[in-house]
Amino acid sequence: MKSLVTGGAGFIGSHLVEHLLAQGDSVLVLDDLSTGNLANLDQVRGHPRFQFVQGTILDPAVVLECVSQVDRVFHLAAAVGVKLIVEQPLNSLRANIHGTENVLMVCAETGATLLLASTSEIYGKNESDSLSEESDRVLGSPLKSRWSYAAAKGIDEAFAHAYYTQFGLPVSIVRLFNTVGPRQKGRYGMVVPNLVGQALRGDPLTVFGNGQQTRCFSSVFDIVPAIVKIAESTEAYGNAYNLGGGQEISILELAELIIRETGSTSEIKFVPYENAYGDGYEDMRRRVPDNTRAHELVGFVPRTRVDAMVRSVAQSLNTSVDRDDWVMRQARPAQAAFAAVL
Repeated sequence: MKSLVTGGAGFIGSHLVEHLLAQGDSVLVLDDLSTGNLANLDQVRGHPRFQFVQGTILDPAVVLECVSQVDRVFHLAAAVGVKLIVEQPLNSLRANIHGTENVLMVCAETGATLLLASTSEIYGKNESDSLSEESDRVLGSPLKSRWSYAAAKGIDEAFAHAYYTQFGLPVSIVRLFNTVGPRQKGRYGMVVPNLVGQALRGDPLTVFGNGQQTRCFSSVFDIVPAIVKIAESTEAYGNAYNLGGGQEISILELAELIIRETGSTSEIKFVPYENAYGDGYEDMRRRVPDNTRAHELVGFVPRTRVDAMVRSVAQSLNTSVDRDDWVMRQARPAQAAFAAVL
């Protein structure tokens, strides 16, 4: 099997590439390296069945060149992280809408199957006890970047379903809930690596609002195999599947757990949302997935607990490559200057 992974130099994408190679695929990665990092692919570079192309999904010719070489596509390339989406809303909208339609259109032309990675963000402010794939979407104003991103990902899914119904494109959708693991960076607003990095440096752990908002974090090592199984199921075509964690935890409890797991002396600092993201930023109080549909289709069960996820992220941040990365980008100016000289 020949697979294309768009965004394959990213956090989840790089783990997916390793998984596909391990199961015998030939893997082509398309990534513009705007948020991805070639270092994420260090373990596979030089593999005889691996190929990398630097390019953007916004270029239809590049997408066609790549898709025409493969049997199936895992489309993970997208704007990622709350911080990036708030700071660069136009780029995020273009990548998430125009780029995704380029991929859909070319897959329909070439006959490649497609797995579209979507997000729990599409549920917006729906705070139900558990969100099923049929749960209502509750979005705020489209003039707020948080909700324009949610709207864009919803349009991605609508495009995918339209290509399925109108052209018979074999496409399935996964909605990912706060996936965590090695290689994930905190610079785009990902809460676990951001807080772990602060704890390892001995800096205060910044918790937005009062910290009572809850999430269900999922391990990349649970999510990636489920993504592949869903992509390989013909029953999944035209449908969406939640893939999330099974342990609900508040952000304050997460910060306290991180301090314990890392042995940090850091304190917790509460930061108003407007100080971090500007006026008018909205968050959701609760987001809990119902994984029943994915369990029934491929037997998906989120087995990794949050403390194990924290340890894996801490270990990753303590490797030479990742430590250099977050020291350079997040340390105090004097430390960053010293690192640059070295």
